[in-house]
Amino acid sequence: MSNKVNSYGWKALMGSAVGYAMDGFDLLILGFMLSAISVDLALSPAQAGSLVTWTLIGAVAGGIVFGALSDKYGRVRVLTWTILLFAVFTGLCAFAQGYWDLLIYRTIAGIGLGGEFGIGMALAAEAWPARHRAKASSYVALGWQVGVLAAALLTPLFLPVIGWRGMFLVGIFPAFVAWFLRARLHEPEVFVKKQTVTDKPKSSPFKLLVKDKATAKVSLGVVVLTSVQNFGYYGIMIWLPNFLSKQLGFSLTKSGVWTAVTIFGMMAGIWIFGRLADKIGRKPSFLLFQAGAVISIIVYSQLTHPTVMLFAGAALGAFVNGMMGGYGALMSEAYPTEARATAQNVLFNLGRAVGGFGPIVVGAVVSAYSFQIAIGFLAAIYLLDMVATLFLIPELKGKALD
Repeated sequence: MSNKVNSYGWKALMGSAVGYAMDGFDLLILGFMLSAISVDLALSPAQAGSLVTWTLIGAVAGGIVFGALSDKYGRVRVLTWTILLFAVFTGLCAFAQGYWDLLIYRTIAGIGLGGEFGIGMALAAEAWPARHRAKASSYVALGWQVGVLAAALLTPLFLPVIGWRGMFLVGIFPAFVAWFLRARLHEPEVFVKKQTVTDKPKSSPFKLLVKDKATAKVSLGVVVLTSVQNFGYYGIMIWLPNFLSKQLGFSLTKSGVWTAVTIFGMMAGIWIFGRLADKIGRKPSFLLFQAGAVISIIVYSQLTHPTVMLFAGAALGAFVNGMMGGYGALMSEAYPTEARATAQNVLFNLGRAVGGFGPIVVGAVVSAYSFQIAIGFLAAIYLLDMVATLFLIPELKGKALD
């Protein structure tokens, strides 16, 4: 493959990034709309919360199933299925009459969402040359942040005017954009070549994740990395605004400025990580950002000046979330074509499942001890991340995909 990114590479990247933006946009608007939905449909707080929980459960299930299907039937084809499933059931949410039908629609829409991350990452990695692969995976990861940002900006404008039912219809729009982009894509060359050269794989793609000791070691390392990633992200994003307002009496969080600045920091971190990983390698980049996360979390917990904390929040976001720019490239290079999307979806979703306990664990530490101890604990998990990177993760920069 040439070192130059061709037009197919850019189209594949756009289709993948828009799909992942749809994922971030959908989950955030749901959070914004819960109180309005609860009033209209007379939901209890537990029922409202379960709409988010079951969307995520659907996403984990969808990720695992669609990842394996795309390794068998093709990236573009299966991504189109996930988009259509998401679009139809998100549209149906707008017509929900009560809790149970809305719960069913949300769960199935979540199944559609689930395939986006892994299949999109595999598609972009296969469509881009080796020397730019981490950049490609960082651009796909940026899609999520763009979706989150769009939801944060658009929901306050549209929700009072069109209501939650109208917002679900707006949620279909990114799906149409992604479907339009994907309708103009063919399967990546490396995937087509694998399908024509070999018979259907004898092992299931799930078995290929632990096919031998070396592969099992890498899979364990990736699960540790993605678990810490999700644990740290949710632990910090859920609890730091609370820390700022309760412990330090800041009104900053109420205006959302802190969150916006932190998200921009995260976006900058992802963008920088992609470039760095292509330049100096995957392992050194992960270790650098993990060390940065440890230091920035500890430093941040000692600050008290609002302006300093605002800018420090951007640096914290960059280190804590910047590593999202590298997982797609790392997993694409570590696994063969017939298990690539499965690896992306299964290993990342395992990490997401572990990381989902982040807010609960941090909350428990806060209740039993203090915010400072909880923040120290968050810093410590990134030390675990460094150990896993050093001993379990291979350096695969420049590797040709097989």
